[in-house]
Amino acid sequence: MRLTYAPLKLTNLFNRQSVEVSALVDTGATFMCVSEEVALQLGFDISEVSQQVVTLADGHQRKVPKIAPIEIRFGNRSYVTEAVVLGDESLLGVIPMEAMDLIVDPRQQILIANPQHSNYPVALAK
Repeated sequence: MRLTYAPLKLTNLFNRQSVEVSALVDTGATFMCVSEEVALQLGFDISEVSQQVVTLADGHQRKVPKIAPIEIRFGNRSYVTEAVVLGDESLLGVIPMEAMDLIVDPRQQILIANPQHSNYPVALAK
């Protein structure tokens, strides 16, 4: 199985600076993750933001910067959230995917809007 990447537009809602990224889609990750370079392009000073403890794939825990508020946009879907600053590439985790009602198409290995709700996202409330 190959890796799935998706084109996203990220916007810092304080200063309206935006950047387009190709993000690794990771259904095993929780948050949106961005590199320090992307955080700086969005205008965040990562020395002045809050911190988040995250558990890495190898089981180690690390405290990393957390930037907010950012808008994540994919096609006709968007979500306002926070992102952790970690690694050298952008990564789309399951919380923003669920909020935007996105799924990975297993045949094509691409990120798509849920076909059951193609015109607007639907979130579970129970």
